[in-house]
Amino acid sequence: MGFLYRTAALVLLTAALLGAAKDTGKIKARTNPGDAAIFINGKYAGPASRFTVPESYVAPAGEVEVSIRDPRCEDFTTKVTVRPGKTTHLSQKLKRLEPAKPPFGTFRLGGGEEESFMSVAAGDVGAVYINGKYYGYVDELNNRGSGILLNPGTYDLFIDSPLFGEIKQKFTIEANKSTIVPLPKKRG
Repeated sequence: MGFLYRTAALVLLTAALLGAAKDTGKIKARTNPGDAAIFINGKYAGPASRFTVPESYVAPAGEVEVSIRDPRCEDFTTKVTVRPGKTTHLSQKLKRLEPAKPPFGTFRLGGGEEESFMSVAAGDVGAVYINGKYYGYVDELNNRGSGILLNPGTYDLFIDSPLFGEIKQKFTIEANKSTIVPLPKKRG
């Protein structure tokens, strides 16, 4: 009885996976800068590459909108056709923005985990937006050695994270000081 049950479960799982493959494909983007973020149909997927290795992300079959964003560059958006079970390749060099001028303060996240690199599954921990612009993912801003240089002022922070939930708050940057916005404990 146990063997038949396991065999039937395996057949059902295989059929479900094959059915899902008919409805999805993947997108793989090579970008410059390499750690730019990939958004598929407006939803954050993750960085284009990790440790210089390009990542691929599941996307629905058909026409999809892909955006590539990096806080140091102009955003790039295009439409691509994703074929079921296939990988759609995209290559894009982003146009650099003029660098901000000093004075600066430093912004970073803290807490939620040990003050260290949390995970290499960046797409799983969420995206960080400051004043509505993508600035990075939670992992890269949640350790002692990280931070973003910002001009003094008050900013709107939005984090969209499956691990920490949606976080919306204001924070203030002062010249030559660090501002650490604490993350809540992980959900679940």
